[in-house]
Amino acid sequence: MAALRRLVGPNPSLSHASLLPPTFLICCRGIASRLFVGGLSSYTTEQRLAETFSQYGQVVEAKIAMDRVSDRSKGFGFVTFASKDEAEKAIAEMNGKELNGRVIFVDYAKLKISFGGGMPVARGPPEPTADK
Repeated sequence: MAALRRLVGPNPSLSHASLLPPTFLICCRGIASRLFVGGLSSYTTEQRLAETFSQYGQVVEAKIAMDRVSDRSKGFGFVTFASKDEAEKAIAEMNGKELNGRVIFVDYAKLKISFGGGMPVARGPPEPTADK
């Protein structure tokens, strides 16, 4: 952040906050709460998901996981709220309710942990063993 402040300088029309996307600021401040929504119908759209959950607070983002091959819903998605209180209210009200003919399950999303993934690291040939 300090480097960003130096780049902006004393110009009051530009602030370091205005240069960052709002979802980045919300997540960094620990304000946002991301919810996992499971059991979605394949007909549920991201817009419908956002509309449904917006009655419990400000929805920052609504995403549905899509299959790359068939381009259909995988049956789950994520809703990000602006505050933790709104997210708690949505969990209490929406968990076990019906949406587009399916019972949905709502809970806090787990953090995505990356273990490197990608290509394995080559470590060279195996060490020779001594035969007796």
